[in-house]
Amino acid sequence: MNWKQLLSAKRFGMEHYKGAKKHERTEFQRDYDRLIFSSPFRRLQNKTQVFPLPGSVFVHNRLTHSLEVSSVGRSLGENVARALREKYPRSAAHFEEIGSIVSAACLAHDLGNPPFGHSGEKAISTFFSEGSGTYLKTPVEEEGGRWADFTFFEGNANALRLLMHQFRGRRRGGFAMTYATLASIVKYPYSSELSGGKNKFGFFASEEDDYRNIAVDLGIDVLNGNPLKLARYPLVYLVEAADDICYQVMDIEDAHKLHLVSTEKAMELMLGFFDEEGRRKRTATLSYVSDVNEQISYLRAGVIGLLVEECSEVFTDNEEMILNGEFTGSLIKHISPVAVSAYNNCSDFAFHKIYRSKDVLDIELAGYRIIGFLLDVFTNAIQNKDHAYSKLLLDRIPDQYETNSPSMYGKIQSVIDYISGMTDVYALDLYRKITGMGLPDI
Repeated sequence: MNWKQLLSAKRFGMEHYKGAKKHERTEFQRDYDRLIFSSPFRRLQNKTQVFPLPGSVFVHNRLTHSLEVSSVGRSLGENVARALREKYPRSAAHFEEIGSIVSAACLAHDLGNPPFGHSGEKAISTFFSEGSGTYLKTPVEEEGGRWADFTFFEGNANALRLLMHQFRGRRRGGFAMTYATLASIVKYPYSSELSGGKNKFGFFASEEDDYRNIAVDLGIDVLNGNPLKLARYPLVYLVEAADDICYQVMDIEDAHKLHLVSTEKAMELMLGFFDEEGRRKRTATLSYVSDVNEQISYLRAGVIGLLVEECSEVFTDNEEMILNGEFTGSLIKHISPVAVSAYNNCSDFAFHKIYRSKDVLDIELAGYRIIGFLLDVFTNAIQNKDHAYSKLLLDRIPDQYETNSPSMYGKIQSVIDYISGMTDVYALDLYRKITGMGLPDI
């Protein structure tokens, strides 16, 4: 792969459009702004990140998480851009755009996540793999549809669909994003048939051919034709690293605010990222601040800064392997031994003490119940459209979702499109109204 071809500003759905208007913003800055002002991005403010949406104590939701990931991604991209320009001073590639591409992709990386955090993804998958939706497998496969797209439902693949699919009444090309930005969010560049029983793949069957064309145009290596498997687009590593950095560190800070983690433990986990001299300097600085939340924020900022520098170095040190599709694992797995050990300690602690906490489990249980119920009633409705109750339910679905698709695969996808786009609050409200537990004001 080569950088000049990889950093393409070509827009999906607008390949043959020749606009006379000149913009002061670059094409990648326009991607960023287009996402910021979009409805799917705004809805992230009411989607769970890990903890229940805020009561008296503010914790992260998908919106604040995405903004922070975008900020970290921009720093990673700019670090790498400077290093590449120094390495290739005569290259015609627009390295200066890498920060904008990565920050835009980071904004978009969670757009496809359903309500109720990662439990929402599991709820959709299990509805089709072991729940009430298993009977739909036969009609989907008889039509040649890809059943694994549903049983291994993936938020990343759904984000790509949200950005690329032409929903009814919308423009061709969906968001009409640049090829470079779209490729930067495809974390697992292969079909669900190659997911190995895990909820990890890059695109649904409905977007596969279009993404294949984008990849070929960018010069991304095709590793397998059918099922499709591609090499990773290089900037995916930076988007992934930004997400990895924010996810672990910010979850510990949130858990501390919610008193799920003691101040002493939070400090121990964060100081673990630094060598002896770094710990000594930061411990001394902490003595100037008495507010414990500010102390944790200070350490968190230091950890993020360290991880940004180390992940940037890993990328530039391994740039040739990345371009050849030979680099394995994430950037965070290849940072210095002290930092990677501290990161693993944070991951282990978060899994056992944070993600299994009562509040988090309660959200997961609610997510399973609510999403499973909504999938059940709406998939039944699309198969029995002439029933009076089905008509009422289908009238609830906005026209942009193609419930009258000619294939069963398409019909199911329209229901998932609708439900995965809901906020936590909307899904709960709809659940209550359909079950009769909550009625509109009369």
